[in-house]
Amino acid sequence: MRCLLFACLLLSSLPSFALDRFQVEGYTLPNGLQLMLKPGADRGHVAIRLVVGVGLDDFNCDDKELPHLLEHLLFSGIDATGEGGLEERMQALGGEWNAYTSNADTTFVIEAPAKNQRKVLDLLLALLTQTRIDDNAINAAKQVVEREDGGHYTHLQRWLDRQDLGHTASNQLAVELGLKCPQRAEVDHLTREQLEKVRKLWYAPNNMTLIMVGDLDRLLPAYLERAWGELVAVDPSEHLPLPEIRSSAAHERTLSSGFVGDGAKLHWLVPEPVLEDEHDETFDLLKDYLDWALYRQMRLVHSLSYGPSAERELFGGVGFMSLNADLERDDVPEAKQVLEALKAQLLKDGLDADTFNRLKQAAIARQAWAVQGNSALADYYWSALGDYEDGRFADPARELQGVTLEEANKALRELLLQPGYLRIEKPLVGDDQVMWVIAGVFGLLVLGLLGWRFHRRK
Repeated sequence: MRCLLFACLLLSSLPSFALDRFQVEGYTLPNGLQLMLKPGADRGHVAIRLVVGVGLDDFNCDDKELPHLLEHLLFSGIDATGEGGLEERMQALGGEWNAYTSNADTTFVIEAPAKNQRKVLDLLLALLTQTRIDDNAINAAKQVVEREDGGHYTHLQRWLDRQDLGHTASNQLAVELGLKCPQRAEVDHLTREQLEKVRKLWYAPNNMTLIMVGDLDRLLPAYLERAWGELVAVDPSEHLPLPEIRSSAAHERTLSSGFVGDGAKLHWLVPEPVLEDEHDETFDLLKDYLDWALYRQMRLVHSLSYGPSAERELFGGVGFMSLNADLERDDVPEAKQVLEALKAQLLKDGLDADTFNRLKQAAIARQAWAVQGNSALADYYWSALGDYEDGRFADPARELQGVTLEEANKALRELLLQPGYLRIEKPLVGDDQVMWVIAGVFGLLVLGLLGWRFHRRK
């Protein structure tokens, strides 16, 4: 009850309090449902995010699509009007909704008029508790999931995946290292019993976080405790451990990206080292620095690539830094030399202090306008749930400010001292090679015809 009264006081507090986007009142209902309520600056609108703590990584390779399939199935209808009737009810309330299944969670995303926020939440609650799972709905949802994943998984695609030919460079490396499933998960074999089990074990209030940002109703906390507080908690399910590197991979490989073409892509990927007392923001700043250094060398100095970039990716429990460049096929050898020279120069001289400080200040300045509006703020809270503690989210600007040049240089050395993995994506043959082949075949035909005529004359 004290949490409820405190939340009511929060919603009636001064408007200036809402301007601090990092301070959010969060509390937990008796059934374990976590609530985050934040008055926003945009009037007449609320952004709702319901985060369910179940994702693709909670299942083995064969059953990975279970949470994704259930996500679609929950939109199949709560009464005889089916999927269409459910959508019509949301339209009548003036709202829009969707859902997404990631490796870590399943999230329902809703934008709605402030005046109908409780009715929209009623409809969301009905979707979670009243959706009827039957064979017809399951088959329809399976078709949707299959189309979203790229259509029917043919024998040819399955064979290409088994031959390491069906993935992009980073995904292929993850497969080689045992961090990613080698083949696409299918849905045909998934059963109604499995879906019901996922719904029962994971779609529980003590495995959910409800985030609301915007023009919040003053009676919202009381409504949430009354309506959503009736959900029954379950014993928590254990998440599968995130995969770690279990096997080795070749230092350099060439991957096929088609049959004919003159384009190519170069990727140098290296696992991010785990360093004590290092902020995640350290590697964010390193990514910005490497992105700029690659741009200068690959585009401005050597004119090899229009859009080189540095990226950070996460596979299982391992983070990767990658340096990437789009190239002409014939420029790949020169680009590899430029990349090696860049790595050697960075290992020898370290980061340039002026460049590092300039990029650091630019990253800090971006935080002032990076999150604008109720929807962006709700998405930010969704993505940063792990950084929430004692009523506040961590301030990225403050974390970035705390990264020193010495820390960044230490992380850089640990990163670049690894050999990493070089992957080249390019088609099997270039355009010029095809033309030479065509010319050769044509020449052989001409010689054959001349030989045949000469033979007839004799």
